[in-house]
Amino acid sequence: MTAKRLIIAALALAVLVSCQGKVKNYRINVVKEYPHDTSSYTQGLFWHNGQLYESTGQLGESTMRIVDLETGNALRRLNFEAKYFAEGSVILDGELFILTWTNKVAFIYDAATLEYKQTYSYPREGWGLTTDGKSLIASDGSANLYFMDNRFQVQKTVKVTLDGRPVRLLNELEWIDGKIWANVYTTDSIMIINPKTGEVEGTVNCSGLLDRSLRTPRTDVLNGIAHNPADGKIYLTGKYWPKMFEIELKETK
Repeated sequence: MTAKRLIIAALALAVLVSCQGKVKNYRINVVKEYPHDTSSYTQGLFWHNGQLYESTGQLGESTMRIVDLETGNALRRLNFEAKYFAEGSVILDGELFILTWTNKVAFIYDAATLEYKQTYSYPREGWGLTTDGKSLIASDGSANLYFMDNRFQVQKTVKVTLDGRPVRLLNELEWIDGKIWANVYTTDSIMIINPKTGEVEGTVNCSGLLDRSLRTPRTDVLNGIAHNPADGKIYLTGKYWPKMFEIELKETK
């Protein structure tokens, strides 16, 4: 190989290493375990004003709940008609927003009373939903994140990439300290995303979070990220899981 080619190869390798170095990798440390209702096919999970909210899916099982963290029981609960498959949920400016998977509608409720307000047409599959305090931010199972106003009109679309490659199957979302955390459906991975560029800045390996001894044939995938802004604590769970976990991140090399 010529000296020129060696220099070019070295520069290319340096750029590659530099790009890879931008993405931080984390494992999780479990701080505390809590019970989780195994009838909950968890879709959306978030804290608001000291209360834990959870939306659950499946036809005939879809609900919106305010959950007692210590017991896993629902303090208040909305049941959806059997034809609706509820998905992500979040509160913004006093209103509770709930997506549906393939029903092509989204619901708005009063956040304080849980009283129904309105149904809106929704043009995409509904998956995850979160907010930066100004916009609704939604996923649809693709690599795209949709920033919308409070009546579901798209303001901008951001494509999520990891080392330049699209990250698909983005599911449940959570806004944490200026970043978007996203479950990647069917995996034990969480992406930490820059909301302006869509670039993945961190990956969280959650493998082994739920012990095999606690799994049953019904136990489904990791899904559910909740950040309590009051104390900064982060919680994870999954679909039909018997546990919810308070976790901390530990960076790995």
